[in-house]
Amino acid sequence: MSDAQPEPAPASSPAAAPPVGPPTKHQLALMIWVAVFPTLTVLNLALQPWLADLGPVTRTFVLATLAVPIVIYGLMPRLHHVRVRFLAGRAS
Repeated sequence: MSDAQPEPAPASSPAAAPPVGPPTKHQLALMIWVAVFPTLTVLNLALQPWLADLGPVTRTFVLATLAVPIVIYGLMPRLHHVRVRFLAGRAS
Protein backbone atom coordinates (compact mmCIF):
# COMPACT_ATOMS: atom_id res chain seq x y z
CA MET A 1 0.00 0.00 0.00
CA SER A 2 1.47 3.34 -1.02
CA ASP A 3 1.03 6.66 0.75
CA ALA A 4 1.83 8.58 -2.42
CA GLN A 5 -0.58 11.34 -3.28
CA PRO A 6 -1.87 11.54 -6.84
CA GLU A 7 -0.11 14.15 -8.88
CA PRO A 8 -2.10 17.36 -9.38
CA ALA A 9 -3.39 18.08 -12.84
CA PRO A 10 -0.93 20.13 -14.87
CA ALA A 11 -1.57 23.84 -14.95
CA SER A 12 -2.74 25.26 -18.23
CA SER A 13 0.12 26.01 -20.54
CA PRO A 14 1.17 29.63 -20.95
CA ALA A 15 0.25 29.42 -24.63
CA ALA A 16 -3.36 28.48 -23.77
CA ALA A 17 -5.95 31.16 -24.50
CA PRO A 18 -7.39 32.93 -21.47
CA PRO A 19 -10.93 31.92 -20.54
CA VAL A 20 -13.68 33.83 -22.28
CA GLY A 21 -15.59 36.12 -19.94
CA PRO A 22 -19.30 36.81 -19.85
CA PRO A 23 -20.89 38.50 -22.86
CA THR A 24 -21.02 42.26 -23.11
CA LYS A 25 -24.42 43.95 -23.16
CA HIS A 26 -24.20 44.26 -26.94
CA GLN A 27 -23.24 40.61 -27.44
CA LEU A 28 -26.05 39.49 -25.14
CA ALA A 29 -28.56 41.71 -26.95
CA LEU A 30 -27.51 40.22 -30.30
CA MET A 31 -27.68 36.67 -28.94
CA ILE A 32 -31.17 37.26 -27.52
CA TRP A 33 -32.37 38.75 -30.81
CA VAL A 34 -30.90 35.81 -32.77
CA ALA A 35 -32.78 33.42 -30.46
CA VAL A 36 -36.08 35.30 -30.06
CA PHE A 37 -36.88 36.49 -33.58
CA PRO A 38 -36.73 33.10 -35.34
CA THR A 39 -38.48 31.40 -32.42
CA LEU A 40 -41.39 33.82 -32.50
CA THR A 41 -41.56 33.67 -36.29
CA VAL A 42 -41.73 29.87 -36.33
CA LEU A 43 -44.28 29.77 -33.50
CA ASN A 44 -46.42 32.40 -35.22
CA LEU A 45 -46.41 30.48 -38.49
CA ALA A 46 -46.93 27.07 -36.88
CA LEU A 47 -49.72 28.17 -34.54
CA GLN A 48 -51.42 30.70 -36.82
CA PRO A 49 -54.60 28.60 -37.28
CA TRP A 50 -55.08 28.30 -33.50
CA LEU A 51 -54.06 31.87 -32.69
CA ALA A 52 -56.11 33.60 -35.40
CA ASP A 53 -59.22 34.04 -33.26
CA LEU A 54 -57.36 35.27 -30.17
CA GLY A 55 -56.95 38.92 -29.27
CA PRO A 56 -53.49 40.47 -29.47
CA VAL A 57 -52.83 40.29 -25.72
CA THR A 58 -53.88 36.64 -25.42
CA ARG A 59 -51.95 35.72 -28.57
CA THR A 60 -48.83 37.46 -27.19
CA PHE A 61 -49.28 35.67 -23.85
CA VAL A 62 -49.46 32.26 -25.57
CA LEU A 63 -46.44 32.99 -27.78
CA ALA A 64 -44.35 34.33 -24.88
CA THR A 65 -45.29 31.37 -22.69
CA LEU A 66 -43.98 29.00 -25.37
CA ALA A 67 -41.04 31.08 -26.60
CA VAL A 68 -39.39 31.98 -23.29
CA PRO A 69 -38.55 28.39 -22.21
CA ILE A 70 -37.42 27.52 -25.75
CA VAL A 71 -35.08 30.50 -25.80
CA ILE A 72 -33.80 30.30 -22.21
CA TYR A 73 -33.34 26.54 -21.88
CA GLY A 74 -32.81 25.52 -25.50
CA LEU A 75 -31.25 28.27 -27.58
CA MET A 76 -29.31 30.57 -25.24
CA PRO A 77 -27.03 27.84 -23.82
CA ARG A 78 -26.15 26.83 -27.38
CA LEU A 79 -25.52 30.44 -28.39
CA HIS A 80 -23.29 30.95 -25.34
CA HIS A 81 -21.33 27.84 -26.35
CA VAL A 82 -20.98 29.07 -29.94
CA ARG A 83 -19.83 32.48 -28.69
CA VAL A 84 -17.17 30.96 -26.43
CA ARG A 85 -15.87 28.70 -29.20
CA PHE A 86 -15.82 31.63 -31.64
CA LEU A 87 -13.96 33.96 -29.26
CA ALA A 88 -11.55 31.26 -28.08
CA GLY A 89 -10.78 30.44 -31.71
CA ARG A 90 -10.07 34.07 -32.49
CA ALA A 91 -7.75 34.40 -29.49
CA SER A 92 -5.54 31.49 -30.58
